[in-house]
Amino acid sequence: MELDAYLEHAADQVDRLIDRYFGAPVGELNRAAAHLLSAGGKRLRPALMMLSADAVRRSSSDELMPAALALELTHTFTLIHDDIMDRDSYRRGVPTVNHRWNEATAILAGDVLYSRAFSFIVGAIAPEAARLRAVGMLAITCDELCLGQHLDMTFASRDDVTDGEYLEMVEKKTGALYAASASIGAVLAGASEPQIEVLHRFGLACGVAFQIQDDLIDLLAPAGTSGKDRGSDIREGKSTLITITAREKGIDLSPYRHPLTEAECEDVIGLLADHGVIDEVRGRARGIVRDASALLKILPDSEEKRLLLALGEYFVARGA
Repeated sequence: MELDAYLEHAADQVDRLIDRYFGAPVGELNRAAAHLLSAGGKRLRPALMMLSADAVRRSSSDELMPAALALELTHTFTLIHDDIMDRDSYRRGVPTVNHRWNEATAILAGDVLYSRAFSFIVGAIAPEAARLRAVGMLAITCDELCLGQHLDMTFASRDDVTDGEYLEMVEKKTGALYAASASIGAVLAGASEPQIEVLHRFGLACGVAFQIQDDLIDLLAPAGTSGKDRGSDIREGKSTLITITAREKGIDLSPYRHPLTEAECEDVIGLLADHGVIDEVRGRARGIVRDASALLKILPDSEEKRLLLALGEYFVARGA
């Protein structure tokens, strides 16, 4: 099976669970909680958990699907709360929860998904000790997600963010849940401690690379294809690895802090490309995944391991 087909299969499995447990919500709060969850998504975190589990013990993910759903619930709760903080109106092609209902309902809807994630993760068929450990791992991850979001918020008022600070923020805000997805799958499947550690590091690398690639897509993707306003990070003066690397090379992007025309976006891309910024940032993402992928040699050769390696490549190739 090729990666695209596997991701479609994994998403279908998760969507079936979402439909089973959230497809006919009763009450306004439950409808708000199910709104964004049912709007679609690639379900990459559950897919990473399933592949990690199956790379440790083939077909074990069949018994762990409630935990896969728990990871998607956790991801969705963070999106709902992010939309509140950013005052966004649309996500995944539908109105955000805060826009369709109100801010207070959106806060509670996110809290509902956060709470239910823990009830689903203990529903996995695995030894009690493994399920208890997985619950603790998810709790720590939620703490990291909040820390990462707060770091990102503090960067908005600074123009001296270093690449080390940026990577620390991304590890927490984006990488932590990918790391948890891989390592929770490993724990529930009965992996050895070295295997758990390696899969945690691989998931973390995938998450960091995912965010770096997302920043590249924000700038490079043609208008209307990324789901965001093209060049919005440049316009807002947001600290990303692109803008930080540009600053370190002496490139002044402040003249572009306004709504950008397509011509101005092309000017920025040309400027960054001429100074090697885009190639350097893309190379950083590829290097992060390459180094983590090399650690997977600890796992036995299998179709699932091959797909894991392909998933790592996908994170740095999507949108290219």
